[in-house]
Amino acid sequence: MTEPDVLEELVLAPGERARGVRVDSVVFAMDWTGEEHPGQLAEFVAGRVRAFGAEPTDVDTDADHRDAESGPALGRGDLPVRRLDHLSAVLAGLGCTLMVVDNGTDTYELLVALTGGREPAGLTHHGLPVRAWGSEPEQTLVSLNCPNCSSMLVWELPADQTLADERCDCGTALFDATGLPLPGVTLHD
Repeated sequence: MTEPDVLEELVLAPGERARGVRVDSVVFAMDWTGEEHPGQLAEFVAGRVRAFGAEPTDVDTDADHRDAESGPALGRGDLPVRRLDHLSAVLAGLGCTLMVVDNGTDTYELLVALTGGREPAGLTHHGLPVRAWGSEPEQTLVSLNCPNCSSMLVWELPADQTLADERCDCGTALFDATGLPLPGVTLHD
C-alpha cells in the first residue's frame, strides 16, 4: 500500500466518510469461541460489502458446518477460524479483504476493507496493528511458566526474532540455540 492509504479510506464507504462515520462503528468483535448468535458474522460481512456497493451472494457460514461434518472433529474455537477463512476467501473474490486488529486478546476485532485485491500493510487502529486475516502478525506473543521457579514469562517479539538460548531470571535454560523450547518448557496457547 502507498503512504496515503489509511485505514479509514479502506474500511469506510465514501458516503460514510462524508457523514463522519468512525472506524469503531464498523468493527465486528467476536470472542475466540464464536458469535453470540449464529449468522452474526455473515450479516456483518454482507452489510459491509453492501456499503461498498456490491451484493455479497457467496457469504455462507454454513459452508464450514458442512465441511466439519465430513472432516475431523472440531475443537473449541476451531469453527470461528473456519468461518473467518471462508469469508476471507469470499471477500477476496469481491475485491475486499477481511482485516483483523492485533489487539493481544482472545477477541477477534474484524473489519472489511475495500482493497481491490491488494494486500494492505502498515495499517493501525488505536495504535494497534491491523492486518489481513490469514497473514502473519508483525509481532508474536510468547508466554510460559518457568519449569523451575514457576515465574510467568512473557515476550512480545517481532515476527523474525526468536528466543534462542533464552533463560529465566533464575538461570533455567528455556530455549535451544534455534529458538525451540527445551524439554519441560510448555508454551501457553
